[in-house]
Amino acid sequence: MTGTPLASAPAGEDTPRIKQVEFAGAIGLPEQSAPGALPQVAVAGRSNCGKSRLINAILGRKKLARVSQTPGKTREINFYEVNSEFFLVDLPGYGYARAPEELRDRWPTLIDVFLADNPLLRGVVVLMDSRRGVLPADRRLLSFLAEQGTPVLYVLTKIDKLNRSGQKAALQAVRRELEAPADQVLATSARTKEGLDSLVESVFALVNSDPVEAS
Repeated sequence: MTGTPLASAPAGEDTPRIKQVEFAGAIGLPEQSAPGALPQVAVAGRSNCGKSRLINAILGRKKLARVSQTPGKTREINFYEVNSEFFLVDLPGYGYARAPEELRDRWPTLIDVFLADNPLLRGVVVLMDSRRGVLPADRRLLSFLAEQGTPVLYVLTKIDKLNRSGQKAALQAVRRELEAPADQVLATSARTKEGLDSLVESVFALVNSDPVEAS
């Protein structure tokens, strides 16, 4: 399985720097609209994959996205305005069985409606715990994105939890399972900052790519 190829950053250019970030708003119901018409890059991942910590590391802020010891803390779609250029969109974590039933039922609908035929969405960064690989809940999301023709970047989180041989094996396993080219799968660590420059560069490349045509 592989998503639409990710837009590559222009060769030879410095990695774009994130200079200004602010929380722009949130939506919790499918009928609600985004807080503006800027291009969007969404970040999605299974609950407890380290999404909030990685978003904070990407944006260079310690407490912008709330980090909790309880998985499933993000219950709305949060929009962070970056450099007045685009929204980095934090989607609710999926796959958390201990969340209240009403929330478990609502989250997939909220996420699906946001992702479906969204003319402002430039792509989705799909996070996976490097120690867990591709899980069934990830496959559901990836299948949905493939149907939409949405560009996808696969990002392994918590890579610092593995030794070097384990890191290499995790990357190769995901690339092989998803039939993804090497530059579409990144390994990152919010703690050590490994891979963050490449991730930021790829996000800006997505922002500057052409909009996805509605399927």
